[in-house]
Amino acid sequence: MYLGMDIGTSGVKAVLVNPAGAIVATAARELSLSHPAPLWSEQDPDAWVDAAIGAVDDLAARHPREVSQVRGIGLSGQMHGATLLGADGRPLRPAILWNDGRSHAECVELERRCPSLHAIAGNLAMPGFTAPKLLWVARNEPDIFARVAKVLLPKAYVRYRLTGEMIEDMSDAAGTLWLDVGQRRWSAELLRATGLDLDHMPRLVEGSEASAMLAPELAQRWGMAGNVVVAGGAGDCAASAIGLGAIAPGDAFLSLGTSGVVFRVTDRFAPAPASAVHAFCHALPGVWHQMGVMLSAAASLAWLSGVMETPAAALLAPLGERVDGPSPIKFLPYLDGERTPHNDAAASGAFVGLRGATGRSQIVQAVLEGVAFAARDNLAALSGASAPIAEVDLVGGGSRSPLWAQICADVLGIPVHRVEEGEVGAALGAARLGRLAATGEDPAEVCTRPRRLATLAPRASTTSAYDDAYRRWRDLYPALKEL
Repeated sequence: MYLGMDIGTSGVKAVLVNPAGAIVATAARELSLSHPAPLWSEQDPDAWVDAAIGAVDDLAARHPREVSQVRGIGLSGQMHGATLLGADGRPLRPAILWNDGRSHAECVELERRCPSLHAIAGNLAMPGFTAPKLLWVARNEPDIFARVAKVLLPKAYVRYRLTGEMIEDMSDAAGTLWLDVGQRRWSAELLRATGLDLDHMPRLVEGSEASAMLAPELAQRWGMAGNVVVAGGAGDCAASAIGLGAIAPGDAFLSLGTSGVVFRVTDRFAPAPASAVHAFCHALPGVWHQMGVMLSAAASLAWLSGVMETPAAALLAPLGERVDGPSPIKFLPYLDGERTPHNDAAASGAFVGLRGATGRSQIVQAVLEGVAFAARDNLAALSGASAPIAEVDLVGGGSRSPLWAQICADVLGIPVHRVEEGEVGAALGAARLGRLAATGEDPAEVCTRPRRLATLAPRASTTSAYDDAYRRWRDLYPALKEL
């Protein structure tokens, strides 16, 4: 048996996977966010640990025999979060998260200090990445910066608390702007640009490599016998790719989670910073990937659900499983700024075209379409960086909606596949990495593709209308930017 844990932004998911690769059980715990100032987004690192342990406690209580047979654990996590530890191994402040936009000025400063940043890290300096956050702390909280002994990403902090070891995998490390992504090692040059050195970084391993052993007291708590291996794991997007079997060059998927991602596997380090495309290490040795990233995907629907005080499912139900054409309303989904293609932490959301006769369903449809249009921006950015993407699997919470899947197919103009277990892709990928670390099996034998539940093809009758709507939607961001 194998266990995967995904340390997300809104919650922690744990999945128990049997030797046949099937999910036996899942458990989840919710997490809360703090926004103490405009553009700020923070979390308590110990809340991740409590949620992760609580989720496994739940699995152990419901499935004690299966949990007792766990031999490998994998971790997935939200990327980029700056978890600052003092010499005692305790957090010095709340973690600054991936969707925090406070460090825009520090991004400019980082690129000035290190002209080789793009060539080494393969990415633009963006406020979401980890390195600019440390420059912000050095400038605004110098007493805390002076006490920093180690900087960990969210899942690395959870690993530390589960094993006692400070270790990071290549895919998550690639999102710090401190990794030499092509060489898969920390860059002393990039670290110096933020006032840090190699001693501040955890040890690096590949995602499928054994990193440490589960602490004996936790193994005993969960009834696990013998040594339980903890894999290097992966950042959430790379872990989702492992869960989807996206391990060969050209494999691609679209994730509609809290954030949104268009992901493609590459056989080499292929940076494309000019289009704000991310180039990262994959979770397997010798493989890389490119990503276009939207900061508010399913989060946009969750926001609307909260504002309207209506569950998302109830908002979607009146629209059915398909619409005949675009909503007359346009929505910009930049509730937390945007990365690809704009790299603008100050970008904001907007509804355009509201009239007295506008109904709720038109607004709901506009939100779904706005996210799909942003995904098309990302698809175009990746296609400009290399070969066009011909089809995508759909994962994340948004994959539950056949309507949203069809809208994505019509907007993107390519087939979209809804897949089995699409909502637990990252946790499933983590469990697969745990298995690889424990057994040493061939990744191609373990990282198989999930069963496709449905294929949504673009409809000629609506694709043309969406092409026109997308062109008009594209005009909104530059028109509203100055406001």
